Amino acid sequence: MGRDVTNDFSFTKGNAIKKRNNGLMRLEQNVPAGALHCNLKMDGATKAAVEAIHGSPTQAVLYLSGGASQALGWLMCVPGASSTVLEVVIPYSRTSMAQLLGKVPESFAAQETSDSMALLAYNRALKLSMTGTPVLGIGFTGALSSIASKRGEHRCYVSARTSQQMWRSNVVFSKGLRDREEEDALSSQLLLKGIATACNISMDSVMELQEDEVIKESKQCFNEVQQLEQLIAGQTWMKVYSFEKGHVPEPGRRIILSGSFNPLHEGHTRLLEIASSISKNAFPCYEISAINADKPPLTLNQIKDRVKQFEAIGKTIIITNQPYFYKKAELLPDSTFIIGADTVARIIDPKYYGDNYERMLEVLLGVKQLGCNFLVAGRNVGGIFKVLADFDIPMQLVDMFAPIPEALFRMDISSTEIREKLP
Repeated sequence: MGRDVTNDFSFTKGNAIKKRNNGLMRLEQNVPAGALHCNLKMDGATKAAVEAIHGSPTQAVLYLSGGASQALGWLMCVPGASSTVLEVVIPYSRTSMAQLLGKVPESFAAQETSDSMALLAYNRALKLSMTGTPVLGIGFTGALSSIASKRGEHRCYVSARTSQQMWRSNVVFSKGLRDREEEDALSSQLLLKGIATACNISMDSVMELQEDEVIKESKQCFNEVQQLEQLIAGQTWMKVYSFEKGHVPEPGRRIILSGSFNPLHEGHTRLLEIASSISKNAFPCYEISAINADKPPLTLNQIKDRVKQFEAIGKTIIITNQPYFYKKAELLPDSTFIIGADTVARIIDPKYYGDNYERMLEVLLGVKQLGCNFLVAGRNVGGIFKVLADFDIPMQLVDMFAPIPEALFRMDISSTEIREKLP
């Protein structure tokens, strides 16, 4: 893993390296990231695999440490990298890795560590990707040939996490047989195969290994129930059900109607329709939090039953584990949230921020910095129809709230009333 010094890197597509004082180097200038490694040669099979990866709809975040650097060059040198690579982070120092994982791992070069990196990368990809796009988190860690002789084995580990599976691979290299560049090339091939496998692409191995150098692979699959259990437990951050027929995800804002939808009714669908006509070119979707602020979490059957409602109307529903809007904004940046007037009252009430007005401003300005805002629909509250103009919005937050005119939308119907009328 190297010494505990400042040697951490982050590669974000379309940028070049810039060193920062906190031990992290990020690509922050408008220089193609592929220029960093494009002098590395690719064989025909590798190039074909990269082209196929870029041709798939999958978008990926990669967390790499200790090797596989040539794979970055291969990915970036072939046209179409921006369709695949959302972000690459290289936590190369001990401190950086510990901060990434939230702990010091028992072993830096181990399958458990690459698994943890892959899960973090997967959750990050969920935040950065276009809604409805399949996403992939890659974790790689290795202990390869270095200047100082290593006492342990020369080895590397790859983990590829998608919504439905975790694919793992590792190999131990014959010590002293190759130099660092040669071991890096082999580990890069292993990493590329992990990406290809997660994208459902067959990749013929071109790795020249000795008889005792055996690649060990395994796959762990997750069904829908397991995926939802992971979400409720906080291991994953969201699950997207995309029921839009023929929809091709495109970059841009989302417009989101959050709620419990117990049940989904005409008022919900009409509200999202009207709000979408106001926020033109934003992708419309619904959101349910499996975790409630003051109630027990939804059960698996409750979640599945509510999801079926959106399948029936062919709309996208996002299941998260965040009941608060400032947390939803962190998961879904660059979004417009549709809310009722009664929700505005709670959002700007210092009572919900420890009775601290300044804290309320701080939290909501953070939501604003994430590119999020609110469209407010009128709501019947205690027999009185309330609209945005009825609330005293702090001056610093005024531009975060916009009204949906009553002339465009008013439906005095609620899920509670519907449930009460059910036999």
